[in-house]
Amino acid sequence: MATTPASPSTNDDAPETPAVGKGRATPTRAEQEAARRRPLVANTKEAKAAAKAELNERRARAQAGMAAGEEKYLPARDKGPQRRWVRDYVDAGWHPAEFVMGVMVLVILASLLPTNMMISFYAYIVMMGYLVIAIGGMILLGMRVKRKAAAKFGKDRLERGLGWYAAMRSLQMRFMRLPKPQVKRGQYPA
Repeated sequence: MATTPASPSTNDDAPETPAVGKGRATPTRAEQEAARRRPLVANTKEAKAAAKAELNERRARAQAGMAAGEEKYLPARDKGPQRRWVRDYVDAGWHPAEFVMGVMVLVILASLLPTNMMISFYAYIVMMGYLVIAIGGMILLGMRVKRKAAAKFGKDRLERGLGWYAAMRSLQMRFMRLPKPQVKRGQYPA
């Protein structure tokens, strides 16, 4: 036997005439496309200038923080207490390797003198001898730093590459080092 669905209940409170339409006219296709049209990059000149100024300010702050040796702004190769100790140790001393660039400039200038070829030859020999002395100083500095760091921090807790880090820092001229030297010459760390 088939059953018929129940008829919906009638509500006497409903209005007699239903609302017609949605209360506004349907926009044309041209109006809809115009409403959707916007630039691909929604930045104005002012917004771009503000973003650029903010980026430059952040870069300047990071550069100043790195130069000052703030741990937050240092690259991974310079972070940590052992690397800071090595930087201070290297910055406290005089090293022949930091004057290599100056010696090379003098040799180039001497080789440009048109007076005598023997001056150029001897300048080249002096430069080669100075390079041998500088490389020897870098090797000795690396060994000394590793030995002293092992005594200070413990041989089992020693980071790798401290000797190389010290040698490469000593190769840079003092005023060009980043992070900037935090100690004066002769103030070796404890």
